[in-house]
Amino acid sequence: MTRAPGIEDPRPLTGPADGSDAREEDTGPDRTWASQRALMTHLSPQRWRMAAGVLLGLVGSVMGLAQPLAAKRVMDDMSQGRPTAGPILMLSLLVVTGAVLAGLGHYVLQWSAESMVCAARCRLTERLLRLRVPVVERTEPGDLIARVTSDTTLLRQTAPQAVSAAVTGTLVTAATVVIMGFLDAVLLCVTLGVIAFVGVIVAVVAPRIGRATRQVQDAVGHIGGALERVLGAFRTVKASGAEHWETQALHRAAEHARHRGTRAAAWEAVSATASAVVVQVCFLVVLGVGGARVTAGTISVSTLVAFLLYLFALAPRIGQLVEGVSQFQIGSAAAVRIEHIETLEAEQVKPEHAAQHTRGVTARGDSSDMAAEDCRSPLDVTFRQVRFSYRPGLPRVHHEVSFTVPRRGLTAIVGPSGAGKTTVFSLIERFYEPDAGCILVGGKDTRQWPLSRLRASIGYVEQDTPVLAGTLRDNLTLGVGDSSGEELAQVLHMARLDTLTDRLPHGLDTHVGHRGSRLSGGERQRVAIARALLRRPRLLLMDEVTSQLDAANEAALRNMITDAARSTTVMVIAHRLSTVTTADRIIVMEAGCVRAIGTHGELIKHDALYSKLAHTQLLN
Repeated sequence: MTRAPGIEDPRPLTGPADGSDAREEDTGPDRTWASQRALMTHLSPQRWRMAAGVLLGLVGSVMGLAQPLAAKRVMDDMSQGRPTAGPILMLSLLVVTGAVLAGLGHYVLQWSAESMVCAARCRLTERLLRLRVPVVERTEPGDLIARVTSDTTLLRQTAPQAVSAAVTGTLVTAATVVIMGFLDAVLLCVTLGVIAFVGVIVAVVAPRIGRATRQVQDAVGHIGGALERVLGAFRTVKASGAEHWETQALHRAAEHARHRGTRAAAWEAVSATASAVVVQVCFLVVLGVGGARVTAGTISVSTLVAFLLYLFALAPRIGQLVEGVSQFQIGSAAAVRIEHIETLEAEQVKPEHAAQHTRGVTARGDSSDMAAEDCRSPLDVTFRQVRFSYRPGLPRVHHEVSFTVPRRGLTAIVGPSGAGKTTVFSLIERFYEPDAGCILVGGKDTRQWPLSRLRASIGYVEQDTPVLAGTLRDNLTLGVGDSSGEELAQVLHMARLDTLTDRLPHGLDTHVGHRGSRLSGGERQRVAIARALLRRPRLLLMDEVTSQLDAANEAALRNMITDAARSTTVMVIAHRLSTVTTADRIIVMEAGCVRAIGTHGELIKHDALYSKLAHTQLLN
């Protein structure tokens, strides 16, 4: 029996913490094409909206192309004494209509970009919440957040410019060149000869802009990870007097990002400066050659003026094309970081089963034999020769672990730290898969259960009892949707939280703060317990649930566990043996093995380790 594929994906999401560049090798054409394909996957769903925006902008640009010809007509009529009212009116209409259409096109493109970013963020967040637990635990949360926020924002900022430059810029530039050739082929050849230099610069600089941008985004992600690390242990940092050291670490991360950003800015500056210089040189050369041709009588003054107007119109288009290529590279770099999330191993949850991930309710119409069983009946648990290690090469956590937990009743798991107790619960929840052996829940291998239904049947109270930002009601009903007032009142009373809600300013609708900062440790623990009870689980897993409770609340919790064990299967991990002395059975673990199984009285007499633990806590 092997670990599920992809769990041991060794690829990190961010570069090394020391600031070394982990992406310098990504310089080949394959990488460039891959990044461009990644960007196109985001652009494709918005192609019709973007096409409409580009079309509006293109028509507006065509209006702009006609303006120099209209201006030439005005000049010719004025020089020959003809009426100019009509040409001036036409020129005015071209200016106004072109501006309006260009503005509409820009709005439609930005609208498309916002829709693209929203879709990318929705897809990313859904994917992130489906990632396997080992994958998330090996990554920096700050970098994951950066991919959803800053990288997608970069898509919004770059995609419209890139699309507009690629289509409008190219077509309008081509049309401008044709008209300029019609006016004077010699001046056109001079112009093209100078501008060709821009193409060489773009070909050299654009890939470097893309690589530099990826490195900048990686560095920004590292800052997010470093900051999340500090804020996640804020009190510990302050209590340890480590503000200076942590500040220095954040400064180093910021300096690394500044260095990467400066390098990216340098390449962008080279591109922008080169295009600007080429345009200026082109104007001076055309002005000199054109002046000579006017003096020689080859072309008229109005033709030279019209040509120069087109040259002025061409200059921003050239800059737009260069900027568009740069923006395309930046957007591609952001798209690559976003698409990398798609390569990470995710849990396989069928949509029809995901909708049933509440209260352990079995979907109607399910043809499996699992649907035929009583969805309210307690679940038994069996471990058969389970071996497990968190990663290849690390010490094994479980060695041939075997035990059975019958339906109903209270089973306690005890043992010294590092014995593998919490890992038992992680394997039951399928946060991890065993290396060998099998785990049966309700008589079925956990891998045969639809993942969402398995977890919907289990109430799990973690050791660190996380509370999410939001209201108390939000935390209690997490994953179960709306609950009746009677149900909430019942679990609040069982968890001894009814007095808390009475004194809160808005009762259940009071905000508990970031990570439950407005609640005490014991209150957060009881919120987690109430949340698990509200699910009406068929199997209740409780990991060190009394660690932050006072004596009165601990006694009440023991009574609640005893009551729950009469109707469901309860498994408790405890270091306080006072919590488990009344358990129906106790599993003693040591060094990843099951050492003994029995009642408190039996183990006190026959197991030395349990007896030692009991004597240490004066429970015998």
